[in-house]
Amino acid sequence: MFNNSAKIMFFFILMVGTLITVSSNSWLSAWMGLEINLLSFIPLMSDNNLMSTEASLKYFLTQAMASAVLLFAIIMMYLNNFPMLQSNSMYNDMIIYSSLLLKSGAAPFHFWFPNVMEGLSWMNALVLMTWQKIAPIMLISYISIQQTTFVFSVIILSTIIGSMGGLNQTSLRKLMAFSSINHLGWMLAAMQVSESMWTVYFSFYTFLSFSLTFIFNNFKMYHINQLFNSFFNSKILKFMLFLNLLSLGGLPPFIGFLPKWLVIQLLVLSNQYTLMTIMTVMTLITLFFYLRLCFAAFMLNYNENNWTNYMQVNKTAFKSMMILSFISTFSLILVSIVYVIL
Repeated sequence: MFNNSAKIMFFFILMVGTLITVSSNSWLSAWMGLEINLLSFIPLMSDNNLMSTEASLKYFLTQAMASAVLLFAIIMMYLNNFPMLQSNSMYNDMIIYSSLLLKSGAAPFHFWFPNVMEGLSWMNALVLMTWQKIAPIMLISYISIQQTTFVFSVIILSTIIGSMGGLNQTSLRKLMAFSSINHLGWMLAAMQVSESMWTVYFSFYTFLSFSLTFIFNNFKMYHINQLFNSFFNSKILKFMLFLNLLSLGGLPPFIGFLPKWLVIQLLVLSNQYTLMTIMTVMTLITLFFYLRLCFAAFMLNYNENNWTNYMQVNKTAFKSMMILSFISTFSLILVSIVYVIL
């Protein structure tokens, strides 16, 4: 990703754009931060091949449209002092909310997200899944929208599409994209019941996404069949990768279950039983396609090709993978033990 000094500069501008949005005290300066963020991410996306060029164009068009709608809604809000426009404040909030959902890639405004992910390198995909979501989600958390039905329908749609969309995917990047949409639904639900819970969920999601993309990027893996034909020389590496996948899916012994557990508890305390049930059932479907990936790896008697090329793993990268996988696998158990002792 950082093959020249220009890309490092654009990456820093990308971070500054997000920080401007997060720390701004007016909607106009928040919009300006989002624009700086968008225009600095476009050069980072293009890796001189057709797929990344197409992805950067798709990303620019959708984000530009979302920015235009957001600016329109902001201007309408500033014009709200006029008596004839005061009755439309509820719809104005919904327009702002929708434009920010389009920017973050939540359902039903998710159509651009898997296609853009497919054309990116793993490091750019990680930035799109994690850092690029901070600014729009932070702005969403500022809006106290009156139409709770609209918000709940977005949450339910995100969890359903995020889980159903990943069922028939063979591309790992698209799989991660639909997983991201599903997790975004959980973050929006956490936002409805607690002001700070979504940041906790986002932190865990970022860590697990980083662990997985680090492994995928090291071994240049882009499709499911590459998973089945790799790691025959190192069973430890294979277990590390797939335990990280199960952790991202939210299987109970792993650290990925902890944020989901906290959100479920908050939803139960606020009597959102229907929403909690739908989200939990949809997460089980997400777990199903992760388990389908892991099935071949965890089977005791699977076929190995005699002509398999053994992978050479860098020792530093191997140690990093071991540490990240250990944290994602055993952290919840360690946290539980500490909690019981205290």
